[in-house]
Amino acid sequence: MSLIEDEPGNTPEFTVSELSGAVKRTIEGEFGFVRVRGELGRVTVPRSGHVYLDLKDDRSVISGIIWKGVAGKLEMRPEEGMEVIVTGRMTTFPGQSKYQIVIEDMRPAGLGALMAMLEKRRAALQAEGLFDASRKQAIPYLPEVIGVVTSPSGAVIRDILHRLRDRFPRKVLIWPVAVQGKASAGEVARGIEGFNKLSPGGALPRPDLIIVARGGGSVEDLWGFNEEIVVRAAAASQIPLISAVGHETDTTLIDHAADRRAPTPSAAAEMAVPVRMELLAWVDQAGGRMTGALAQRIDARGQRLRDLARALPRADTLLDYPRQRLDLLADRLPRALIRGTEQRRVALSDAAGALRPSLLGRTLSQARESLGRRTDRLSIRPIQREIVQGRDRLDTLTRRLEEAGERRIEAPSQALGSLSRLLETLSYKGTLARGYAVVRSGEGHVLASKAEARDAAGLEIEFADGKLALGGSAPKSSGKGKAAKPKPEQGSLF
Repeated sequence: MSLIEDEPGNTPEFTVSELSGAVKRTIEGEFGFVRVRGELGRVTVPRSGHVYLDLKDDRSVISGIIWKGVAGKLEMRPEEGMEVIVTGRMTTFPGQSKYQIVIEDMRPAGLGALMAMLEKRRAALQAEGLFDASRKQAIPYLPEVIGVVTSPSGAVIRDILHRLRDRFPRKVLIWPVAVQGKASAGEVARGIEGFNKLSPGGALPRPDLIIVARGGGSVEDLWGFNEEIVVRAAAASQIPLISAVGHETDTTLIDHAADRRAPTPSAAAEMAVPVRMELLAWVDQAGGRMTGALAQRIDARGQRLRDLARALPRADTLLDYPRQRLDLLADRLPRALIRGTEQRRVALSDAAGALRPSLLGRTLSQARESLGRRTDRLSIRPIQREIVQGRDRLDTLTRRLEEAGERRIEAPSQALGSLSRLLETLSYKGTLARGYAVVRSGEGHVLASKAEARDAAGLEIEFADGKLALGGSAPKSSGKGKAAKPKPEQGSLF
């Protein structure tokens, strides 16, 4: 038995490393370049940047690795649960006696897998609150500067500029980006962040509104706008953002994070600014309505004021009673002054009558005796002060009485003087002073005609400086027995 066990066989003998190398060469020779379809299991990304994952189906699992340089070039990020088609090389890892696939390319396994991954990502971002309506900002009504994140060479930017020029020309800043491919997501995110980092009032104006735009395409073409980096940049934008990616039926995750979604880039331009001509027409209409309303309001207020004015009394009527009352008080005032003066004169006479010398002497002696008895308690200073104050009051009253008497006498004197002047003005004496004369008959009657003067027995002519008598009874005899004849000149006075 032992001899048989010690005999060498025909089976070659390998070391562990030789056997591992032989297996490695065999696997790499038979499966040098393969495409494998499966579901991603565990996905790990250590600090080295390489990606370690499991590719599985319902019965088997294959380990996979994506080197750091290849991982950065992939169009999609591997996530657990995704169904993918990978292309790579089969190899072994001798240190753990396991085989694995080195992945060089990875694509979603059909549209269904891509949409499933998209739905999963949408649910995760929504759970974070990035799509909440409370985060949405209002779009400015008329932005001064509009920032557009899009390709500078496509038809999209031309459509936006053309539409803005037709509606309401605005200043436009373009941030050129790739809108398709591996670099699309990063450039779009940097464009949104770059516009937000501009300082207001700087050399390059900060936009009041951002439009992220791209034309239509397949799900794969628009996939860059579904990336998490783009969605987070749109949600974090402090500037209001309009998403205009694809056509009306296309929906990307940036549409949920944006403040407004436009079905097309042209529609985004229409949302950004109003139509200038329509705005001017509306302003004119509003101005006309405001002017009409103001005129109508003024007319209504004017009519109301006129109605109220008719119900109010006239100003003269309002002043009638106060004027009448003023006249009554003015009539009563002189009598009241006279009566007050008389009452004060009577009181003064009574007080003066009571102040007889004998009574004053007795009162003074009594006061001196009382003062002598109370000298220790009383002081003469208050009494002297009261005497001085009483004397001052007496002087004041005396002065006021004298002034009132003078005013009372002055008023009639002025009235008498006025009447005298009026009498002199209306008297015939003034007329005589101007060269006229008054002719009276011998009996003293004023003669107003030549016939009356001829029939009068005698005439008396009054001049300004005296009277002159003519005719009348026969003059005294001159001694010759004949009356003196009047001179002819005396009869021709007029």
